[in-house]
Amino acid sequence: MSESAEPLSAVFDRIEKLLEFPVEFPMKVIGKTVDGFAQQIAELVLKHVPEFNPATIELRPSSKGAYLSLTVTARVNDRAQLESLYTALSQHPMVRIVL
Repeated sequence: MSESAEPLSAVFDRIEKLLEFPVEFPMKVIGKTVDGFAQQIAELVLKHVPEFNPATIELRPSSKGAYLSLTVTARVNDRAQLESLYTALSQHPMVRIVL
């Protein structure tokens, strides 16, 4: 029998208890290495966090180069903004995983 995943709202409940907003919040965004991946992620983050500086994105290719890991650190003002950004990133078609 497999365990069901914890509901996203419960995860954000725990995160909210640990953070003091506003906060610089790093997220790792992983996707296939394709042209425009980092640019599209930067544009998406800017929609949710207008003061985000895309030049701060850290890029790290996988050992074989098939995937690209982006570390995006954005200053979020509250739980709603963080949850909205995470959801948007998770639903982007080029994104495999958000941590």
